[in-house]
Amino acid sequence: MLRRKPTRLELKLDDIEEFENIRKDLESRKKQREEAEAAAASEEAAAAAMALGTDHKSREQMINDRIGYKPQPKAGGRAAHFGTFEF
Repeated sequence: MLRRKPTRLELKLDDIEEFENIRKDLESRKKQREEAEAAAASEEAAAAAMALGTDHKSREQMINDRIGYKPQPKAGGRAAHFGTFEF
């Protein structure tokens, strides 16, 4: 394996300015993204609160509506316990 002499790196003023500009740009993008997410979350919460305020649905009903499940009501008589046999 060949060894070479260490390379000297110099930090120039242009490099520092470029780094600062990129860092500021990334921070501003991050703030915009966070603000957009916060606005979307508040709109979502408002929509959920409005849905709860107008239609007092249980959590189970909301999930069933979201997935498209429509449960059929169960028969409540004695015949339901024993199938078609009646006493």
